Amino acid sequence: MVKGEPFVVNGQQMVSIRQINNLPQHQKEAIYRTLIPPEALLRFGIPFSLTDPQGNSLWTCICERGTGSVTIALRHRWDAEDPVLYLELTETLHNQVEVLFFCINDPESERYNVDRMPDGRPTNFGLDGRNIPEEIRAMEAGLAPGQVRQGARLTRRLIPRFEDFVARLGYDRFQAQPLFYHAAILFERCGFAYTMGQGKMEWIHQEFQRNGVLHRRLDGSTPFRQPGMEATVRGRSWAIYDGILGEPFTGVRMYKRIGTFAGVCTFPDAVW
Repeated sequence: MVKGEPFVVNGQQMVSIRQINNLPQHQKEAIYRTLIPPEALLRFGIPFSLTDPQGNSLWTCICERGTGSVTIALRHRWDAEDPVLYLELTETLHNQVEVLFFCINDPESERYNVDRMPDGRPTNFGLDGRNIPEEIRAMEAGLAPGQVRQGARLTRRLIPRFEDFVARLGYDRFQAQPLFYHAAILFERCGFAYTMGQGKMEWIHQEFQRNGVLHRRLDGSTPFRQPGMEATVRGRSWAIYDGILGEPFTGVRMYKRIGTFAGVCTFPDAVW
């Protein structure tokens, strides 16, 4: 497949994830492989065949027939605990492609078990419980909420893969819903604009200024609400994750127009 050209299989142009998912396994996997940045393979020594020398597959692609979603996980070793790349894409009711979730890990960095309780139960991003000691360790190591390992700094390589994928399906944009404050700021830096929630993001920035509502709540009452945390993206994100807004971080949706950098910035001169 040539970069930028429509996905055509057996003379038929692909225009949706659901249509791709109805193809034979080898054909749909060939299409979904285009989402994997080559830089991730090179950095972690993953063969371009996506199999190790023993023949073990280093990726999984869940793309069931009759569905409009796909989940991809890429590992640098077949038995690695965490993937290098994990992503979930789906189609919305309005026939838009939406990035539900993605993460890019450095699998060789230390792991912080913020995703599970001491007894092994999943935290579901803090919705079903929080492993506070591990969260403190992660925060002190420079991680943001939700991260179990250091990132691999490949997001700017992945976003163009999303753009190319949706363009080849015939779309001019794709959607994303940031789960955390820092994710929204990262998307801004990658050229995204807001479908909804920009006013909320601007309010957050305003109220983290001196004498603002959120600034006053950085009172040291928890490890995640320390004075000075308003100065960084990560600091704000941890405080918001800790509940400083008085409500969950929701109601923020974003989109990326293909080939366009929106230039939105709700945290000017931000330090990560």
